[in-house]
Amino acid sequence: MKDTVKFKDYLKEELKDPEFREAFDEEGVYASLAIRIAKIRQEQKLTQKELAKQLHTTQQTISRLENIHNKSYSLQTLIKLARILDKRVIIKFSGRERRG
Repeated sequence: MKDTVKFKDYLKEELKDPEFREAFDEEGVYASLAIRIAKIRQEQKLTQKELAKQLHTTQQTISRLENIHNKSYSLQTLIKLARILDKRVIIKFSGRERRG
């Protein structure tokens, strides 16, 4: 528990730096997207290979889409993926949370 508290304090302090906060927020967007794609695929009981076949691509491409470090998503691919998974892509811009 102590390490968690220390990390939270450290993160709170680091987030005061605008450059750090911007990078942190950006990473969060990519990680959330990758995790969401993987979760939807798993909920629909599809393997990466099965989803790749439906998307007319390779298993490696699906793996890349589900990688939290991937920063090369195309909107066209996301729309196609959403259609196959019976979902919609909604892009939303919102105000930044104030931290500190």
